[in-house]
This record gives sequence, C-alpha cells and structure tokens, in this order.
Amino acid sequence: MSQERIAAIVGIHEYPLRDVGGLMSPLQIKAACAAKALEDAGLSWADVDGLYDAGDGGGAMSGLNIAEYFGLKPNVIDTTAVGGSSYEFHAAHAKRDIAAGKVRVALLTYGSTAHSNARAIGVGGQGGGNHHPADVMETFAGATLISNYAMVAQRHMFEYGTTSEQLAEISTATRYHAMRNPDAVQAMEDLEFLDIRETTIEDVVNSRMIADPLHLLECCMISDGGGAVVIASAEVAKNCRKAPVWILGSGEATKYPEIGGDLTTSAAIQSAPLAFSDAGVTPAEIDIAMIYDSFSITVLTLLEDLGFCKKGEGGAWVAGGKLRFDRPAEGPALNTDGGGLSSNHPGMRGIFLLIESARQLRDESNAQVENAKLAIAHGNGGMLGSRHTAGTIILGRD
Repeated sequence: MSQERIAAIVGIHEYPLRDVGGLMSPLQIKAACAAKALEDAGLSWADVDGLYDAGDGGGAMSGLNIAEYFGLKPNVIDTTAVGGSSYEFHAAHAKRDIAAGKVRVALLTYGSTAHSNARAIGVGGQGGGNHHPADVMETFAGATLISNYAMVAQRHMFEYGTTSEQLAEISTATRYHAMRNPDAVQAMEDLEFLDIRETTIEDVVNSRMIADPLHLLECCMISDGGGAVVIASAEVAKNCRKAPVWILGSGEATKYPEIGGDLTTSAAIQSAPLAFSDAGVTPAEIDIAMIYDSFSITVLTLLEDLGFCKKGEGGAWVAGGKLRFDRPAEGPALNTDGGGLSSNHPGMRGIFLLIESARQLRDESNAQVENAKLAIAHGNGGMLGSRHTAGTIILGRD
C-alpha cells in the first residue's frame, strides 16, 4: 500500500447498554459517547472543529441543535442522513474536509432509544397519512421492511439455488463472535433472548419463520444504543493516545427500484470498486469485514457485491464457518462484535461498523483476528431490494 495517510480514526466508544430503561435520551447517549471517544483519543471538546450528524436525536436543524448541545462552534457541519450507511458517508466526508484543510478533528455521533420506544422497525407497516411518490411501489401493497428483504432472499434462492442453510451461516458466525463479547451477551440477556449460546445451522433454520424464507435468528435485534468516532488529520493523529486507524479508501452510491432492475444486486456494486481503487487494495487482502447485517440476506448479497465472490456464489462461499475470527486463512472475519444479529441494532448500525473495525486494527477486539491489517466497513441505508444507499470504507493500520 502506498496511500497517503490523510485522516485516521483516533478515538472510539460504543455505549455499552442495549436497554437504557427510559433513563437516557438519544442526545444524552450521543454526548456520553462523544466524551468517551475524545478521551480515548486524548483530545478535548475544544479540539473538535468538524461535526457530522445523521439527525438522530437532533430533530429539525439537527446540526445546529447538536452543535449547541455539545457546546461546539465547528467549521464544518455535515448532516448527511442516508439511513444506516450515514456514518460511512460521514467518514468519507470527514477525510475530504480534512484533506481540504477545513477540519482537523471530526466528531461522528449516534444515539437511539429504539428498544425503549418499542419501535416496530422490521414488521411495522409503512403506512401513514402522507405518502411520498417514491413509495408507490411498496406502501400501498402493504409491504413491511422485513417482507422486502424476504423478497430479495426468495429471488436469490430462485436465481442461484441459495439455501436457508447457507444463509444460516451468517447468523451462526455472528453469534459465535457475540458470545465472546460481554456487552453482546448482556444485550441478549437484557432483551430477553432465549437459550443464549452459540447457535448451529439447525438452530437457525428451525427458528420461527418471520417472513418466508427468513427465520427469527436471521433477523437483527431491536436495541437502544449509540457510539462515537473521532477522525483526525495526520498531524493531530501522531500525538493521539492510540495508534491511528487510517481511512484508505471510500465509495458512496445510491440504488432505487427500476423496471427490469435486479433485486439481488445492491448499490455496493458501485461503491465498492471506488473504495478499493481509492485504497489500492483488493477484497482478497481484507482481514475484517464489518458489513451491515439487518438480515442474513443483507450480508450474503453485500459480500457478493463487494467482490468477495461472484454474484450468485455467496451461498457456497460462506459455507463451513469460514467467516469466523479464528479461521483467518479462509476469508475475512465477519462482524466480530456480534453484529446487528446478536450484539446491537438501534435502527441505524453504520457507526458500529467503524468502531469494531478500529478495535480490530488496534488489537482490542473480543474476537481478535491475529495480525489484522485491513478492514472494510460497509453500511447499507434504506431497504435492500428497494431504494437504498451504500457506503464503503477501507481502513488500515500502520
């Protein structure tokens, strides 16, 4: 790798609780995480001159409200809000702003009380009094979020012969990692999971059907949570408390329903080549794959579109437990914190992909991959198979 080191993740923090019991607001979670992430970096609030926010907890004019709540007067406020991939977009934008000399220390934060608020994220209807014209293909047919993902899974099975057993490999790998993460185990206890342990393929395919062909153990949890990431210029990074995790490449893309469009192909097919080219590396070199796992089919489709295998070959490619952290010679370790399936999913999970990637490249993960050098953090915002965004970030260590 010969990339110029322009911007690096220098501070991270993940809020440990997945059920705050109504005692914390999203804003309070964001502030608590920001303070800890700045402490992790050895920086202070006064060092922050770039603020990146996706509108969670900030309401209308979120950038202005968050700046005031944090007591900041930043040079840059970026309020890009594109769902779960927002934080990968923010990381890319922070690097660009740092390269342009506008920002030296960027702060990304997220906070959510989705569980405490009993939000029906996956199975709740998308109805309401005011429909956007873009919703005409789904809303009036009664489609829920999970039914959309189930449709993608059905199509993948029809086109490529993918099986439920193959999709279950995603869930068993992430649960394998979650059982090594004390916060994930506590999350499952707090959210009243049954029979908390490592799972088998049989466990997954025999769990309750939620939206055919997706079973209960192929669906993300709904939790509270939050996190923060501090990104700094090379000049600042060299004096920070922890070793820098460099942003080597990025890509952003959008996809929406089109006549004749392919449900099984995501916007990652556009964002991934940009990111890999930017970083000057290939998928074969990646050690850690932190990929948005709202459902098992999300991961399988994204692995294909990110270039780890060809379209339609994902089912066979993930077989045999090769995505586990302790089998580094066989493929990248998947979602080593436990992912949205078994650690946390407060509604938008993109920031946690950056956090665990940084942990791995700092040798701080509970499911640490030996000698990990490169990670990919890929967020999917919106709904796979419908309108969605893709944010791809390639990260590396010195």
